[in-house]
Amino acid sequence: MRATMCRLGVVALAAGAAVLFVAGPAAAHVTVNPSQATQGGFAKLAFRVPNEKDSASTVKLEVAVPTDTPIAALSVRPVAGWTAVVQTATLPTPVKTDGGEVTDAVSRITWTATSADSAIGAGQFQEFEVSAGPLPKADQIVFKVLQTYSDGDIVRWIDEPEANGAEPEHPAPVLKLAKSADASAAAATSQAGSGTGDRSGWALGVGIAALVVALGALGVALSGWRPGTRPTSSS
Repeated sequence: MRATMCRLGVVALAAGAAVLFVAGPAAAHVTVNPSQATQGGFAKLAFRVPNEKDSASTVKLEVAVPTDTPIAALSVRPVAGWTAVVQTATLPTPVKTDGGEVTDAVSRITWTATSADSAIGAGQFQEFEVSAGPLPKADQIVFKVLQTYSDGDIVRWIDEPEANGAEPEHPAPVLKLAKSADASAAAATSQAGSGTGDRSGWALGVGIAALVVALGALGVALSGWRPGTRPTSSS
């Protein structure tokens, strides 16, 4: 028994190490957090930027906000030691909001470190937050990002998701957008139609029958048990 437990422990450790090995490189990518939000809602988004170099610091971050999936309103949270420049562009198609029609939206945000002390050093990361909404009625938003290092190197996190699910070399941060709970509930109610009552009655009948069978099995089991009895062993 002890040998079996030891073998299981070794297997578990090996599996955990494999997971960490696979997840390690992905954790170093520039990401947007949370990675999912609701269409038509508002969200606080944080672009998490790790520094992948031992000999250079991250001094600038540029985030492109696509205008084909525009965000009607976007504001930037100040980051100590960094300046933020927000650029806007005229939308190809105006966006209708509760406050009126929006013809211009943020297209790019550039954060720049004001000194070497505020740059993202080796083994460090920084988060750059924005408040965004209402979010578009689209399946996702792909934010293409440029990360500039103090040695002049620019890492382009611009690769869009692969159709086969494989991760590209320099994946762009992706925000998945889900339909609102109200819309999903309305769609489910509409699809249910007039047959809901029949299915509910059938499900109730099946549930009662299953309960009767379970209680019968429990009674049989209890009738064969006596306090203090032990199973007999054949010689």
